[in-house]
Amino acid sequence: MKPCHFANLNIGIIPLLLGFTYSAAVFAAEAPGTSSFTEEQFESGALLYQQQCALCHGAQLEGAGAPALSGAAFRKTWARLGANVATLFNRIETTMPPRQMGILDEAQNLDVLAFILGSNNVLAGTEQLKNDYDYLSSIPIARGDEELDLAATFIEGLYGIEPTGTGPSFDELVAAADNASDWLYHNHNYQGTRYSALDEINTSNVGELQQVCAYQMNSNATMQTGPIVYQGVMYVTNVTHTAAINAATCERIWSHDWQPRDRMVWPNNRGVAISEGYVVRGTADGYLFALDSANGNLLWARQVADPWLGETFTMPPMIFEDMVLIGPAGSENAISGWVGAFSLADGDLIWKFETVPEAAAGGGESWGNPEGIKLGGGAVWGPLSMDLELGELYVAVGNPAPDLPAYLRPGENLYTNCIVALDVRTGELKWYRSIVPNDDHDWDLTQVSPVLKAGINGVSRDVVVTVGKDGILRTLDKQTHEPLYETPITTIENYDVPVTPEGVHACPGVTGGVLWSGPAYHPGEKILITAAIDYCTRFIAAERVEFIPGQLYMGGAFRQDAEMSGWLTAVDVETGAVRWRYHARLPMVAAVTTTAGGLVISGTMDGDLLLLDARSGKVLNSINTGAQIGGGIVSYEVEGKQYLATNSGTAMMTIQPGGERPRAGSIIVYALP
Repeated sequence: MKPCHFANLNIGIIPLLLGFTYSAAVFAAEAPGTSSFTEEQFESGALLYQQQCALCHGAQLEGAGAPALSGAAFRKTWARLGANVATLFNRIETTMPPRQMGILDEAQNLDVLAFILGSNNVLAGTEQLKNDYDYLSSIPIARGDEELDLAATFIEGLYGIEPTGTGPSFDELVAAADNASDWLYHNHNYQGTRYSALDEINTSNVGELQQVCAYQMNSNATMQTGPIVYQGVMYVTNVTHTAAINAATCERIWSHDWQPRDRMVWPNNRGVAISEGYVVRGTADGYLFALDSANGNLLWARQVADPWLGETFTMPPMIFEDMVLIGPAGSENAISGWVGAFSLADGDLIWKFETVPEAAAGGGESWGNPEGIKLGGGAVWGPLSMDLELGELYVAVGNPAPDLPAYLRPGENLYTNCIVALDVRTGELKWYRSIVPNDDHDWDLTQVSPVLKAGINGVSRDVVVTVGKDGILRTLDKQTHEPLYETPITTIENYDVPVTPEGVHACPGVTGGVLWSGPAYHPGEKILITAAIDYCTRFIAAERVEFIPGQLYMGGAFRQDAEMSGWLTAVDVETGAVRWRYHARLPMVAAVTTTAGGLVISGTMDGDLLLLDARSGKVLNSINTGAQIGGGIVSYEVEGKQYLATNSGTAMMTIQPGGERPRAGSIIVYALP
């Protein structure tokens, strides 16, 4: 077998454009009868890829905010489970680039496909690629001599499975709402208030805030982490990296880099949970693993989700007693969603609640299925919350699939887009409330917090707050489960107009409303403050759908508007009335944190750390971090001094101001002089 040479390819130009150098090993050896694309198509596709695709998928096709387009896992993805090169081309032509579908014509999309194939060991031939299903599906993309290095479902750490590190104890986690020094859960506490009782930094001196230090992640991976802080140690993540750093100096204590062992689905991660010396998180290839808080040593790893079905972990887990609570993202892949409890000691399954049991069975009373299509969805990818007295675990369940053609799954589609209350110790369903029934806009329910109790949080009733991608904040009475009010926090248009094959323009857009960061509560002002995205989309439902296991199953298309912005909205917790609003130039996806110093703290996609007056919404200070802010912002205390920490990097690949390239992620810490 001899190397494939590109006689007419200007090999000196393309490495310069793409920022890396090809070697002969990149291209597969020539095989008899191989004929797929021409060298000219490959060269043209390389230029188009750099212009339209590299921002999200990486200059070397290695993946960044979007999945990798090279490597064994990618090749096997499009050579199994009914997928092939023809279905890969259909994905490129009908869904890419996001928000700019149609910008490339058929010939250009074929050129991009040629570049992807050539970069995955498929040989150039003498014929141009053509849009013919039989022709494309016959092209072999997988190499017969490569195997994925699939791990055993359970991996034991080299030094055993018991941690040598300490805390926090379960009692400390229960009391986290009253602990101003630490930030012990993604949303601060089980109730999810995101409120800190620290007041050293306040409305009178916030203008003096200065940067203390920064921790560089040294990666362009998506930065959405929510830092956790315990006794002066901060824990942060990206898709594969986990680090413990000094929360006052940013000095690295230890770090751990997960080596993916299976297909990576969505390259996002929003943080860890900690308890009794365990540091626990999920991975994009379906693993749940625990590290030793003392040194970062792997204690155990267990694959509890199936990435070939499209299951992937993006959410921060919750630890309750000796259980790790987590669920997989992937509604758009038509997974059969679930939330589960796993042993903190070794990851063994304790209980699992199926979020779309009727869909998994092919249909049911709340679904219908007139065409006999594949049904699914019900992912869980937002943080969980709890009522400790009732022992109720609150889960925000995501959208149904296929996403857009609701008429192919008539009914309420339980339990998609529902707030679900479970018995935390058994997983038994206690009650549910459907928020966006029969969704046809991909309007996931994403948040189920804060949880507020009468007589404790300055409210008159026991309530749970919920919000999602439909852009409406709702506060539910925990006894009646009825909404007390429904307040729009972004632009709403054609909310109840069904999506059709002809298309409907509606707001929020397909990734609009509220994503992975939920409301914060300020008890002094009795307000809920939520960040939101404001943009609209033309939604188009398909008349027929095709299901490919593990792949996107939108059941249609969407064209996002070019104009977009963001909101920070303060809502009266008792009445639902809007107290004040802040309008940002770009969508807002960062967390919101409130403090006893009278502050509301959030961040923008322009990279500005915003510090506002909780009473008026006036911006008291704005500090540019140099890159998008899209994850957690926390307040804590070390040796009697208050600190604020934010992340900065690339929060969303599809929203880059001025078409900028992804920025390396970092954690930045601030304090008063």
